[in-house]
Amino acid sequence: MLSLKHSSYGYDVLALVGELRFKQHRTVKEIADALNERGIPTSERHAQNLYERYQTLLSESLDDHVNKVLAETTEQNGGIILSMDGVQPEKGNETLYVLREVFSGTVLAAQNMKSGTAEELITLIEPIMKLGYPIVGIVSDGQKSIRLAFETLLPDVPYQYCQYHYLKDIAKPIVDAGRKLKMELKKSMRGIRDIERKIEQAEIQASEKEQTDQSDSETAEVTEAQIAKGYVAAVRALLLEDGDPPLELPGLLIYDRAQAIQASLQRCLSKKRA
Repeated sequence: MLSLKHSSYGYDVLALVGELRFKQHRTVKEIADALNERGIPTSERHAQNLYERYQTLLSESLDDHVNKVLAETTEQNGGIILSMDGVQPEKGNETLYVLREVFSGTVLAAQNMKSGTAEELITLIEPIMKLGYPIVGIVSDGQKSIRLAFETLLPDVPYQYCQYHYLKDIAKPIVDAGRKLKMELKKSMRGIRDIERKIEQAEIQASEKEQTDQSDSETAEVTEAQIAKGYVAAVRALLLEDGDPPLELPGLLIYDRAQAIQASLQRCLSKKRA
């Protein structure tokens, strides 16, 4: 009762394998090494078998969970909305296609596919349709095969392109202009290291004078150097700003904050002259 049929490894070992793979992102070899370190003798091949057994258990347990979530979603919203997207981890590798329900965010199916044709994607969608929940909407990016797969199976269901992809595409010219502005602003601030050297030199000179003559003017010099260092640090932090395109463009953020730093510096200089 503590292990799967025809297996000498308990459910606790399978649960550990699942944690190592999905939570800690270990490779099969690393999983085997971790099990051996815990006194569970195994090989890389057996670790792969344990991983596949864990996936079988996970798949069975997810069926009940998915049905419960979809039933609750249908009751609250009158149906479910399907969304599909493909992710290619690295060039040359198979694309992972993920089908999820939008209202709840629940992943309904995921599979690596070599080509991702409409015919292949249909095999991913059909099992979800057979669950019997009303499908009230579809969302995807502009990939033609995904669109054809959904339109073949669900021609009368409202279809919408993903707003994130749409916004990302239409904002691309603005994002490119923002990056260009960032580069131009960074060029205009290249002399910051020379300013830092002058501040360091001023601090050394002030420190040497302070050892021989403690005066208010020398204390003021040290204070001015400290203030200047604060402004330089603010500018350096500014140059690291990446923003959050397309809604927060780094070029505009740097420009606005540089204007604020400049205004603050002008106020300091005005007080000094006064």
